[in-house]
Amino acid sequence: MTPTMLPVFFHPDYAAPIGNDHTMPIRKFGLVADALRMDTRLALDFREPRAATDEQLLAVHTPQYVEAIRTGKPRELAESQKFPWTPQLFDSVKRTCGGILDAGRAALDPMNEYRTAAALVSGFHHAHADHGQGFCTFNGLAVAADALLAERHAKRTAVLDLDLHYGNGTASLCETRPHLANLSIYGNDYRRNTPYRDVSIPRHTDGPNHRGVALPNGSDGDHLLATLEAELPWLLTCFDGRPPDLMIYQAGADPLRDDPYSPLDLGHDDLRARDAFVFNFAQQHGLPVAWNLAGGYTQDVTQVVETHVHTFRAFFDR
Repeated sequence: MTPTMLPVFFHPDYAAPIGNDHTMPIRKFGLVADALRMDTRLALDFREPRAATDEQLLAVHTPQYVEAIRTGKPRELAESQKFPWTPQLFDSVKRTCGGILDAGRAALDPMNEYRTAAALVSGFHHAHADHGQGFCTFNGLAVAADALLAERHAKRTAVLDLDLHYGNGTASLCETRPHLANLSIYGNDYRRNTPYRDVSIPRHTDGPNHRGVALPNGSDGDHLLATLEAELPWLLTCFDGRPPDLMIYQAGADPLRDDPYSPLDLGHDDLRARDAFVFNFAQQHGLPVAWNLAGGYTQDVTQVVETHVHTFRAFFDR
């Protein structure tokens, strides 16, 4: 009997050539893939994702913005996400959006015994319909939700966003998407392309299908787990009392205490416990899960890689 393998979507073209000294360590995708392949304890099925189509991008983003990312003109719009524009950027972000979409399809595949899949991608939750923000070009979370609805794979998709930063772009896209919900548990608020470490001052407004929950400065692992226990049940009723057909999990590395943006007191063990809690919650309530590698900015990129690899170990070690 062939052992069950977890589908993992990776492609070298995820990484656009934006420079090795950029704050966003885009080379982490390949580094995480290499580290996972070396861990023989993990039963992983690496698959090549399809790129998202122009039509799928245009279901979420304005034609003017998509064209700016394609051509680099106007440059201010093409670099609104804080990346230097390159001709390879368009193909890169089409591939990352396709990665999380294919992970969603795989999680919903009845032949997948785990009902779970992963995409080694990031760069989604700050992107708005008509511009990018915070190293996020296209909002692959909304692209996946729209495409899965169109394909009749998932009528309702919920995003559990445990990146350090509030997912303001996803929240904005929820306003016109009753089939998309967003729960963002954050340690930095985010507004107008700026992160705010002081989360005691509200800088956004929740809606019926999107909500933000702040982790106060200095929050430790116990506080994080208590917050998850209190807030995750909302996902079970977020669609007029109904649960989602799919949960997309943003497994952020940037809540780590060593991250330059993080005011939280969370170590690697705390984030691994966070991931195990999320996977157990999903299993207990029958929620298929597609997850991706959200932010992480430590100068030592091996810490970012370690955090992401721990998410996989947390899944298998529960």
